[in-house]
Amino acid sequence: MGGRCISRSAGNPTPISGREIVEYIKQAKYDPVVVMVDDRGDTHKGDGEEAMEYILNCGEVDVLGVIAVASNTNGVRGIKVDYSIDRNGNIVKKGVDKSGLAKEDKIVKGDTVDVLNDKRAPIIIGVGDIGKMDGFDNVEIGAPIITKAMEEIIRRSDRADSKRM
Repeated sequence: MGGRCISRSAGNPTPISGREIVEYIKQAKYDPVVVMVDDRGDTHKGDGEEAMEYILNCGEVDVLGVIAVASNTNGVRGIKVDYSIDRNGNIVKKGVDKSGLAKEDKIVKGDTVDVLNDKRAPIIIGVGDIGKMDGFDNVEIGAPIITKAMEEIIRRSDRADSKRM
């Protein structure tokens, strides 16, 4: 896919602030730039959501989209997704659960997604919990689910840009 991943943003919970992540994004040599945020199960606004909120609100970087990871966390609102990639790699117009199975509604519940109800990203794609989909997204097979979600965000953002011209 090209681009860069801000690996320093990975951790459980997210170990650096949104401001630090934005500075790393601005220094990245190639686009797109992928960042990861996590709340470590915190049902309130945790470190990951605070970082994501800063990135979405700062105006210094263009956010193409967000991948909402389902964790089936209780006590959260969840987020209405535009699409999801189920565990079999299908694009579905519904939410998915932690196992990557399509649900009846468009809500993905996770501990790091509720902030998206207040500041919407251009596109939100749901996926199951990467490590909890019975191997359907293992790195050994090329992480096909998360890869497809990223490709869809890029594809749909390109289409949106061409419509504006």
